Amino acid sequence: MADWSATQYLKFSDERTRPALDLLARVPLQNPGRCVDLGCGPGNSTELLGARFPDASITGLDNSPDMLAAARKRLPHVRFDQADLVSWAPQERYDLIFANAVLHWLPGHEMLFPRLASLLNAGGCLAVQMPDNLDEPSHVLMREVAQAGPWAEKLAAAAGSRAEIGSFDDYYRWLAGTCASVDLWRTVYLHALSGPTAIVEWVKGTGLRPFIDPLDETERRDFLARYEEAIAAAYPPQADGKVLLPFPRLFVVARKP
Repeated sequence: MADWSATQYLKFSDERTRPALDLLARVPLQNPGRCVDLGCGPGNSTELLGARFPDASITGLDNSPDMLAAARKRLPHVRFDQADLVSWAPQERYDLIFANAVLHWLPGHEMLFPRLASLLNAGGCLAVQMPDNLDEPSHVLMREVAQAGPWAEKLAAAAGSRAEIGSFDDYYRWLAGTCASVDLWRTVYLHALSGPTAIVEWVKGTGLRPFIDPLDETERRDFLARYEEAIAAAYPPQADGKVLLPFPRLFVVARKP
């Protein structure tokens, strides 16, 4: 895929930051020494970590140069490094590994989650939030439009860009062997947006990218027009003209003994 766009992502900064706040509220640490923010994006989640733990050593990691540039501008006193989380293998151990809306892009959760837990110090926490919305109309329609258009062959692999989210039982099983506690929950956020175009703008910054990045300019315009038409039918307007976008998210907070 092309590089991420911090500008596009931050069009819905408040809505995207709220789950990170909810995740951080469940982290049972008082004074962690070393924290890492995986998939830190433009630094909105990293900023929360700094406010909660002002004495901690915090590093933000992301694979996007544009996101990292925005994060460094936002938090010039924090260290931000470019990293591919698939191959990330740090020498140091952490008191908090924070991963807000990133691990759903990585495969092999049955191996990934125990590996991340192994990078924690004693008493440390792995805190994860992942969108769990592949069965929502916003994402079902991406796949349908991709399959039905002249771009079907070009987008054949797009639906597989995101990892399948496991069940509560899965994440508990993968972490309970090495963690003293595993806290799991699912929240459905309900976002009141200005209309179907706003939903399209939201997903253009994240989930829609594997479907539109491979297309040329004309194909992208036609794809987005078909997709927005389908979105308008799936999300009818409320009395005030706004549309309601349900957004399920899965949360995991695991603590080492």
